[in-house]
Parts: sequence; structure tokens; C-alpha cells
Amino acid sequence: MVKKIFFFLLVFTTGLSCKQTQKTQDTSVAVINVPAFNADSAYHYTASQVAFGPRVPNTTAHLACGNYLAGELQRFGAVVTEQEATTYLYDKTPVRIKNIIGSFQPENKNRILLFAHWDSRPYADNDPNPEHHNKPIDGANDGAGACATLLEIARQAGINQPVVGLDIIFFDAEDWGKASYSAEGNHYGDWCMGSSYWAKNPHIPNYTAKYGILLDMVSAPKATFYKESYSMRNARHIVKKVWEAAGATGYASYFVNENGMGVEDDHVHVNDYRRIPCIDIIHHDPESSSGFGSYWHTLDDNMEQVDKGTLQAVGQTVLYVLYHEK
Repeated sequence: MVKKIFFFLLVFTTGLSCKQTQKTQDTSVAVINVPAFNADSAYHYTASQVAFGPRVPNTTAHLACGNYLAGELQRFGAVVTEQEATTYLYDKTPVRIKNIIGSFQPENKNRILLFAHWDSRPYADNDPNPEHHNKPIDGANDGAGACATLLEIARQAGINQPVVGLDIIFFDAEDWGKASYSAEGNHYGDWCMGSSYWAKNPHIPNYTAKYGILLDMVSAPKATFYKESYSMRNARHIVKKVWEAAGATGYASYFVNENGMGVEDDHVHVNDYRRIPCIDIIHHDPESSSGFGSYWHTLDDNMEQVDKGTLQAVGQTVLYVLYHEK
């Protein structure tokens, strides 16, 4: 009798142990492999854009850089669409623009949109030297650094594609807005012309995405990113997702857990016309009179305003968000 009880207990215990092991295996959490962002590559892509000269629409430098961006996206495996159009300034001056779209897994209906502007400002109207006001800027931080970050993300997506489909858009003519010193006043229609055009005329009819993330001025040394107010109004849940990702990747010091100012940027047009909830990751300096860095819209926006640490923080955070998306 004693032997039978012992045998029963042994069988019962063994069976229980096997069931517990099986349960542990069934509830195990899948490991998500997030690619490592390469800040050296992003820095190189930034310098390559700046080397063309100011990327002002209607110039040869602009044309050459546009070809470079489209070529890099294609080299990384994206399906590239170049959307060309003519828009007009307040004084009826025609501006030939090109939006450059790189798509990964275009057949996948579950999509994420990442975007930045690739043009640079035609005048340094915030420069302390009035003699520089009519000179175009390099836009190393204001445009090139963000595009470079997206190029590196595109390179990683080409190597190991995320579960979701991905569209990367380089919007044109974001920064042509009327000079601050002009006596004719400000014309908001001269800003964000590329994103406004695309939002009303997407490259794919009825295009949509789960959400969008705009990068703007994301490369400067010691940059800080506050929660931009249009982003909080239209896509608070995406702000939360990105700021939590910054914490998970160790870059919470860059992504400040405080509300910032509102910026009339490309994300507003995408949200308003395409109804895609979008946020803007944009540098905000509370100590600056402009709200941005002292180099903003000056000739000092050159490669000295590009920091690999900042590129790393933003790029790795966005990659974390992208590869955790289902």
C-alpha cells in the first residue's frame, strides 16, 4: 500500500511538473529584435546632403540632393515614388517641388508613416548680421539631420523589415515661409507646401496609416524634445508611446516629460487633411527667444549643429517604436 501511494504521488508530481513546464512555454514572451541605429551612418548622410549646398527649390543643388535621397531609398530596397508639382508663393512666384516617398512592403495595409522636410531655407532671416539675411542656409540641423535619421532607419528596414509596412516621406518646400523682416507680413501658406500638397493629393488614393511621426531639427548638440502641443491635441497616445520608448532605450534625458509650444509644421497638414494622427519630434529650447536654438534660420546652421549622440537618441527611439508595432 505504501509503495502504491508513493508511485501515485510520483506520477502525479511528474505530470504536474510537465504541465507547469508546458504552461511556461506557452506564455513565454517573444523577443523583439530592434536594429541598432548607426549614428556614424546618419552623420554621413547629413554631411552628404549639406555638401550639395543649400537645398532651395528651383536650384541645381536642390535637384541634385533630391536625386541623392531617392537613390539612397532605392538602394535600401524601398519602392520609390517621386511626386512633382508646381506651387505658388504669395507673389505668384512658381516653386517646383518634389516629395520623395520610399515604401517598404507596399502591399501591407498595416502601415506607419515617418517623415521630414528635405529643403533648406532660402534666407537667413534670423541671422544677427543683417548682411546675411538674403543668403540661403545650409540647414544641417533644420532638415538634413532629420532626413539622415530616416535614411538610416530605411537602411535598417531594408536589412530586417518590421512587421508593419513603412512609408518614409521627404517633404519639400517646408521652409520657404516668408522672411521675418519682410514689410508685407507673414504668409502661412508659404510654409509646409510639400506636405500640404501631398496631404490633399497623396501618392496613393485614399492613403492612410496607423499614425505618423515627423522629425524636425533632431541633430543639434544637447537637443531637448518637449511634447509639442498639436501632437498632444491630435495624437496624445503616440506621444506617450514615443516618450516611453525613449525611456526604454535610455534616452529619456532628451525627451523631456513636459509640454512644449505648438509648431505649425508638416504634421499638422497630414493630420488635418489625411486624418492620420501625427506627432512632431522637434527641438525646443525654452531659453531661446525663438523657442529653437540660436542657430535657427542663420548661417550657423551648419555641420557644427550635428551631434551623433542626438542622432543616436532619436534614431534608436523611433526604431524601438517601429519594431514594437504590430
